[in-house]
Amino acid sequence: MRTIFMGTPDFAVPSLQKLLERNDEVCAVFTQPDKPKGRGHKLQAPPVKVLALEHGLPVFQPDTLRTEEAEKHIRELAPDVIVVAAYGKLLPKAVLEIPKFGCINVHGSLLPKYRGAAPIQWAVIHGEQTAGVTTMYMAEGMDTGDMLLKAETPVGPEETAGELFDRLKLLGAELLGDTLEQLEQGSLRRTPQNEAEATRAPMLSKELSQIDWTRPAQTLHDLIRGLNPWPAAFTMLEGKRLKLLSSRVREEQGEPGRLKVQDEGLLVFCGEGALLLTELQTENGKRMSGKEYLLGHPVKEGARMESV
Repeated sequence: MRTIFMGTPDFAVPSLQKLLERNDEVCAVFTQPDKPKGRGHKLQAPPVKVLALEHGLPVFQPDTLRTEEAEKHIRELAPDVIVVAAYGKLLPKAVLEIPKFGCINVHGSLLPKYRGAAPIQWAVIHGEQTAGVTTMYMAEGMDTGDMLLKAETPVGPEETAGELFDRLKLLGAELLGDTLEQLEQGSLRRTPQNEAEATRAPMLSKELSQIDWTRPAQTLHDLIRGLNPWPAAFTMLEGKRLKLLSSRVREEQGEPGRLKVQDEGLLVFCGEGALLLTELQTENGKRMSGKEYLLGHPVKEGARMESV
């Protein structure tokens, strides 16, 4: 099939690779504009662009698709289908109506749960034990279109959003292949979403990151997992910011925020239970285990985490 692919980050790369493996005619790749990154603020190409250029595919990076010029360009490309995976832009109605087989999206959740920009992270933050991907026909709303196929996977009790992300991007690519195969065979069925079951997964922000030690340990453990790798949960200890990258829940009880040094690392009491901090990062420092942290940063017994 003559296909336009739209995607931007790592999550979308395996889906584009799947189209190439299938020998689909990828007539164009649309991705977000290059962005400055790092201390030198050098422009960096999105991962999808890198892969597309490696395979000699034409790449387009418009600031928006909501112009007559963008619509005309896509119409002239005459795609049979538009495949979208984490593109980062909503497609206007005029674009959605161009391909004869519609626009198919690979979404990183089990719809209708977790519609939005950060479905994988919010699934982990909310302590979901099962996650997955859904292929869907795109509509004008945010992830509101009819569902096509789903694939589920269990979420490990200590699995981070970054680790789950890496698994779901591969699962999504396989599901996309199955979806397009059924589309070609004429056997693809669509199922409307139940709006009553819909939940939101908005973009993450640094405001979510500060740990409130009066909350239950399990809630904070899930928050730490869900914010890893970005923006990363943090707390304050002796006036310095400390990123929390992984943890384990313990049943011990004590004053919220109070610290206890253990052989395994640093234990912090919460509103319910306690957290053993198993991976940390100091300001401008490297990632380290809880044990490594204590070797270089002795903590007085009875010390406590501080508010900002």
